[in-house]
Parts: sequence; C-alpha cells; structure tokens
Amino acid sequence: MSSDDPNSSQTTPSANPSKAELRYRGFVRQVEGSSAADPAPDRPAAPAAALAPPPTPSRWGRRLRLFALFLLLLAGLAAAALFTGRHFIRNAMRQNLPQLDGSLAVYGLAAPVTVARDARGVPHIHAASMDDLVFAQGYVTAQDRLWQMDLLRRHAAGQLAAILGRPMLQHDRLQRTLQLRAAADRAIAVLPADQLHWLDLYARGVNASIAAQRGHLPIEFRLLAYQPAPWTPRDSILVELALFQDLTTGFPQKLAREALAAHLSPELIADLYPTGSWRDHYPGQPMPDVSAPQPEFNDIPLDESQSRLHRPSHPTEESGAPSISPGAPSISRFLRNGWDSASTISPSDLLSLNQTLALFHAPCSTCVAGSNAWTVSGSRTASGKPLLSNDMHLSLAAPELWYEADLQATNPAPQPGFHAAGVTLPGTPFVIAGHNDHVAWGFTNLGADVQDLIIEHTRGTSSGAEYQAPSGGWLPVRYQTEVIQVRGSTDVILDVPLTRHGDIDTPIVSSVFPTERRSLSLLWTIYDPANLTAPFFAVDSASDWPSMLAAFAAWGGPAQNLIYADDQGHIAYHALGRIPIRGDAANPSPLSPVPTDATAPDAAAHEWAGYIPFDQLPQTFDPADGVLATANARVTPDGYRFPITLNWMAPYRTERIYKILEASPVKLSELSPGISASPGISASPGKDSSAALPGETLAPSRPLTPADMLTLQNDVTSEPDLILAQRLAYSIDHAIGPLKNDPTLHQAADILRKWNGSVDANASAPAIVNAARAALWPMLLIPKLAPEAAAPLAQGTALPKVKNLRADAAQAANLWQLYTWGERSSVEEQLITHTPARWLPSGFATWDDFLAAVVARGLRQAHAPRNLATWQQGSAFPLQIDHPIFSHATLLARLLLGVPTGTGPQSNSGDSTTVKQIGQAFGPSERFTADLSDPDRTTLNLALGQSGNPASPHYMDQFQSWLRGTTYPLPFTPAAIQPTIAHTLILTPR
Repeated sequence: MSSDDPNSSQTTPSANPSKAELRYRGFVRQVEGSSAADPAPDRPAAPAAALAPPPTPSRWGRRLRLFALFLLLLAGLAAAALFTGRHFIRNAMRQNLPQLDGSLAVYGLAAPVTVARDARGVPHIHAASMDDLVFAQGYVTAQDRLWQMDLLRRHAAGQLAAILGRPMLQHDRLQRTLQLRAAADRAIAVLPADQLHWLDLYARGVNASIAAQRGHLPIEFRLLAYQPAPWTPRDSILVELALFQDLTTGFPQKLAREALAAHLSPELIADLYPTGSWRDHYPGQPMPDVSAPQPEFNDIPLDESQSRLHRPSHPTEESGAPSISPGAPSISRFLRNGWDSASTISPSDLLSLNQTLALFHAPCSTCVAGSNAWTVSGSRTASGKPLLSNDMHLSLAAPELWYEADLQATNPAPQPGFHAAGVTLPGTPFVIAGHNDHVAWGFTNLGADVQDLIIEHTRGTSSGAEYQAPSGGWLPVRYQTEVIQVRGSTDVILDVPLTRHGDIDTPIVSSVFPTERRSLSLLWTIYDPANLTAPFFAVDSASDWPSMLAAFAAWGGPAQNLIYADDQGHIAYHALGRIPIRGDAANPSPLSPVPTDATAPDAAAHEWAGYIPFDQLPQTFDPADGVLATANARVTPDGYRFPITLNWMAPYRTERIYKILEASPVKLSELSPGISASPGISASPGKDSSAALPGETLAPSRPLTPADMLTLQNDVTSEPDLILAQRLAYSIDHAIGPLKNDPTLHQAADILRKWNGSVDANASAPAIVNAARAALWPMLLIPKLAPEAAAPLAQGTALPKVKNLRADAAQAANLWQLYTWGERSSVEEQLITHTPARWLPSGFATWDDFLAAVVARGLRQAHAPRNLATWQQGSAFPLQIDHPIFSHATLLARLLLGVPTGTGPQSNSGDSTTVKQIGQAFGPSERFTADLSDPDRTTLNLALGQSGNPASPHYMDQFQSWLRGTTYPLPFTPAAIQPTIAHTLILTPR
C-alpha cells in the first residue's frame, strides 16, 4: 500500500529512521508501555518491510495522559497550597509573638509601666499606681493568652457553636440551660464598686492588647476566621464561673445515685456511698493512732452529714393535686410534667452529660478537681519560719489554666505599696494563689454541696405554665430566652423555664436529658448574685491572718480550703465560700443525696435557709503539732453541726502528707532493700520517693526545707495500691477455680507480692493494680444491676457480647458507669479487706476466685504483654496534654504549624491515689512553695508554660521540669529579680 493511499492509516518507516522518528518511537513506547527496543547496534537491522510502523495513540492513551497530567497538576497545587499555608500560618504565629523589649505606646495608661520578663517569659510588672498595674496585667496577659481567655468566656457563656459550628450545639444548650451567662449578668449588676473598678481596668488593658494585636491575632482566631469581641467586666466573671462550674458541679452525681438506688438494695447503696473514713484527718487534729482497732465495714458512714436515701413523697390526685388531661400540650419543649418523682433518666443521658462537661475537664472517674496544700510552722523547719506548699490538681490542656506573674505598684502616698506574686487566672485580675511581702496562701477544693435538684410539679401550657410552691399555691413559670448562634446554620432559640426558691431563680434543666419526664429545677449558689465576688485585691494586700479573713469573709466561692502562713510565724486553715444551710438555720437538715420533691411533706427541710456563717466554718490557727494539710478529704470533726457535703474525697493523700510531715527519714539500714532513706522527704527533687512500708516505725521529726516540700509534692507511694496488690496476690495464690493454674496470673502475683507500693513509671506492679482496678467495678456492679448478666460475665464474656440480654437489663447493667463517688477507693479497700458475702457476684465460689478473674480481665482489657515483667505503669497509663483545637486535627496541625501543640503520650509516675495525683490529662497544674523566711526562696512551676502561642519558646518550656518533678525560683526582691531578667519592655502612655 502506497504511503499516499488515502485509505492508509499508517506510514511506512524508512529503513534508516531519522533522529526525530527515533525520538517519536521512544515516546510512544513510554506512553503505551511497550517493552520493545530498537535493534541492538551489533545485530543486523531488519528489512524495512519487516518493521511495523509506529501505531497512532488510542483515545484511552490520550485520556490516560490527560489524567496523569491532571494528577500532577493537583499534586503541584496541593504542594503549593501546603507550602503557602505553612508559610502563612508560621508567619502568622511569629507575628503574634509579643514585643518583649523597647517601648510600646498604649492608650489608657497614666504613667510608664515596666514589664520585665525572665528566661521563662514570667512577667514582673512594676507600675506607679494600682490602676496602671491592673491595666497592664490585663494587657500583658492578653499578649500571651488572648485566645484562651476568649475560649473560657465562650465556654461559660455557651457561645462555642458560633465559632465551631453544630458539634458544639449540645455544649451550648447545656450552658445556656444552666444559666451561667445570666448569672454573670446578675452578678455584675450588684458587684461592689471597688471590685467592679478593678474588673473595668483589667478589661481596658485587655482591649488595648486586642487593638494592638488586631492585625496579627493568635493563630486560632485566624484559622477559625473570627475576631474577638471587646473584653468586659462580665467576661471576667464568666471566666471565674468556668472554674466555679468545674469545682462545684455535683448534680449529675445525685441523678446517678438515684438511678443506681432504683436497682440496688439500700444496704448495697450504703456500702457504695460512705461519708468519711476512719483514716480522715481534719486540719488541726492530732495524728490518729492507725494501729488502733478499726470499725467493721457495716459501721460506715461516720458523720452527721450522712443521710439516708430519701425517696420523696409526692401528691396524688386523691390528695387534691390538680390533674392534667392526657391530651394537654406540654408546658414547653423544655418543661416536663412533674407528677412522677421516680427517675426516668437513661444511663446514656447521664453519660452524655458527663461527656459534654468533659470538654473542659478530665473525663476519667477518678480525675476530680482537687489539690494538695499544707504548711508547717517554724518549729519544724530549718529556717525557723513556716513553709507553705500548694499544687492544685485540675484538668490539663494546652495552654494550661494558670498564668504566672509578679505584680508590683509603688502607689502615691499615703496609699501603701502593693506587691504579690504567684499564679493568676487569665481573664481576671490579681494573684489567685501565691504570696506577698508578709503572707502566703494556697487552696484545695472543699467539695461542698452547693447544688440541689428539685422535682417541680407543673401544669398548663408554655404561655400560662405554673409550678407548685411548697405552700401548695401555684406560681407562674418565667422564661429566659437564649439565642444560640451556630456557625454555618440558623440560630437556635431556647426558652429556659425558671422557677424560684427563696430569692433565687432556678432553671428547669430537664431539657438536657431527653429521656427525663420530670421537671427538675437546679438550685445552685451561683444563681445568688451576691456570691459571685472578686475580692483578690484585698487578698493580695493582706498582711496578717485577720486581714486575710476579712478579705474572704464575703467571698461566695467556689468553696475552698485555705491554707495560710505568715512571716510572723503563724499558720492557719479556714474553709471558704457560701455553703447553703437546708431547712432550719438553727437546726440544719441533713443533705439529700438525690433530687427532692418540691411539695413533699418534708419539702421545707430541703429549702435553703441561708449560708453557714463564715466564722463557724471549719478553721484552726497555730495547731500544737505545727502541721496543717488538706487534700480534699473530710475536714469536719465528729459533731460539727453544719452538713457540708456527703461526697468527700478519699483520705489517702491527706493521710500520707501528715505521715510524712510529722516524721523524719528512717535510717537506711532499718528499711527494706530498695527503699530510699528519705520517705517522701529528699533534698534531691525530681526523683520518685519511696516510704517506709505500713507498720514500720518512723523516727522523730527533723527540720524541713523547701526541697523536702518539692519531694513530697512528687511523692508516689500509694498505700491503697499496696493493699490492693497484696490482696490480689493472695487471691491468685488461693484461687480454686479455672484460673488457679494460669501462669500469667501467677507471674502477676509474684510481681505484686514483691512490690513496695511506689508507683514508679518503670514499675510493673502498679500497672497490674490499675488494670485490675478498672475491671473491678463493672465486675462487681453489673451482676447486682442485671443478675441475668452475672453468669456470662463470670465466664469472661464482655457485657456487649452477652447474648439474649433484655433491653431493660442491658440498660440497668450500663448504670455501673455512673458510679463515681469521691471515696470509691475507700470502698474498694473495705470490700477487698472484709469481702462481704453480699457483694460476691454469683458464678464465683470465693472472693479469691473473683479477684483472680478481675486481674485476668484487667490484664486482657489493658492489652498487657505476655511477659508482665516488661510492662510498665508509665507506658500503660501515659499522660497526654492536648490543645483543644489542634488535637482534633493532629496531622494537619503537624503539617501546617510545624511545631508541637501538645505533649504526646508521656510516661509518668503516680496515679489517682498518690500525693502526686495523675491521670491521663489530669494532675498538678502548678507546684508552689513559699519560704516565709525569705521571699526570694519561693519556687513555682507550671505544667506547660506561659504562652498560648505554639511558636513561642514559652509554650511548653516548663513541661519537662514539671514531668521530672523539678521546679524554678520565683524571685521577689529587686536584687534577686534583676539577674534573671531576659527582656524589658516599657509600656508608655499614648
């Protein structure tokens, strides 16, 4: 066929192809995947007629080429976008770093203010007047923590959905229903003028900082594409309310107890919910004799604040209560008929509430906001002056809650000067915990019961709804309209129904529980506007115990334990906050552990009759033994007339602290091998401390130093863990059931029996103990809640895999997750020590068999290795602190930010029962020690660092020291401060 034949689709290549033709052939082979090659140079060329002409590329080949080019283009665009995004974000973070040196003109100042920062970014702010000092504190804090401050106020006010969209709608519904923002509005309206003045000055400083940052806001604002609103005094109250909520929310516990009580006998409920322990050591009490015989398990609870389970009575139609026709419309979509006082809340509703609350606090059942604080008098110290230490245990996130600062104002005469240093709460003025020239102070959470749930009786429709007063009359339901902005969606309107008890508006909160049919109103101390005060100028200015008490006398809370020391040698303790008296003020009623009925015959006994008088709260001054300590356990002696709470925390940390402070190291030769000669008191901070085993005699006391205080803060000896370890080892040895010859369990027993009780990061025994503890409670509770699940559970079947389990039984079984009592570890000790028959689950012949099965299941659920000797507490239960936004997009954050935004999993020592109380994202938020003989010997370190900007060197620069248990000096006098200064900025009036 001729090459010029019009029907020809091919051309005949020449015998001697040109270079261009050869290049074309190679291109075709590459595209079409040909494996043919041109003739080798040493092989005779084929005749021209035998050479096939190059084929024309097919349509699929062209499409493939186009698709490949498209993918290359996309990859190029993605790479360019990533490069551009990284450049933009990193540049934005660098731009947001605060100016540290030179001078900066600021509107709102009357005179220059010096901001000198040390190597960790801690500001020492020196002003000529209090007004300028408070203004500058707001300015400087916002330089480092503006987005955190905005997040805290939005969290409290229920305004997260406006920036984060519908995933935060449930959170915002909860906060609006709980009326935190409305409470802040009411508080600002009645705040004392002097306190409002400080909040206003602080807000002006924050707003001046916002204006200065407007073109280079923190990266979170830029990524979420929104601008911060101006700061107001109300926002400072909202930030306080965020902490108030974290420290005082107890109403879910009352609902959980009510739900469990519907399925468990009163005897079992009494076992689960003790109030106090024989181990309790209230402040000022002489050290108890722990060798004395102790009461049997049945004798707990101990104090007058324990009440029996109250099943409230309610009116019936026969008794004259108005009836509501079945067809009547509901009062509103958030108001429920309140005739039936029996709980209808499902476990999933309560667990969902806990998860929503856990957005801003640790979700684990043992991670309850608490703290350690203690002081020792000069009679016990090397300096002859008191020492005071405080480490506040809270949920940990990046950035962390506290901001370290040193605040000083010379002030014009005759006004006295002001100087205080310690930790501040971003969004609020002054030092919260710390010291000044003469006094030092710290806090632990008291855990007072400041919330009551009331079952309301309601009738009518939303426009004419009424609720029944205790007197029997009917009152109109009022409504608080809440508008929730939702990013990318329409606004959500809530009409929160309000009842009234005494002089306090109480929201009906049933809407947060979809399955609840009752109208439950919440009575909470934050709804009394007089309780939301900000007295910390007076606190920071106190010079002695009387002036400190005067500063706190009108403080509403959150209720705290105050530990105090001064340079005159005095030490003291006082409970703080407004704690309601129920019933008759002269003869207070017991606390109710469950919701109460608003119209029951004893309803008046549950109405609030005021607050415990400040001068009658638990207190002590200069105790004879020279030691005061609190760690959230019971602080009331037997016979104390005012009920404070039913839910104290377990006493082990308090007991351990007293034991160490009232004893000295024993001689090394007197201790078992491997135990440090310093039982919790060491001059080498940062190492896990060990202690004498239970029953060993400790020598008389010796002078204590600040290094000893740090060692005690890092103490990881656990008596309850040791008791559990010994009991589990015994049970494995004596099991007679199917597990009696299990080699893994016997290795576990060998490890447990040799353990000294120190929860070291590299120890295997505490990992085994904590895995068993996690398995213990479902294995104990599920058989009692759902007996038909007992047999499969005893055979090793997990609850979700139990076959043919009725829906109601499955729901009851899941109630075990609601048991989170503060003294749960004390209950655990009583159960494994006394092994009451009423608690032994069916399917097990003995408690030994049961506890062996608990260990087996715990190891399985924790994915323990076959060789338990290689398992370590630190890696099995790691600590991890995350950023609230970037932690949800880890890969994106890593690619775009290029710097860590969280700690990642970290091996750590300690657990929930040790003085160094640690959870997955929970622990000491700071460690503070003041030496009243020399303010320059004060030490303080945060968990992470000063800055909220991941690009700052101070974002997490204190974390490794915190993790290792070391600390930093916080100098106080000019001579000690000056050598530490790395940067100096002068804020000048504009």
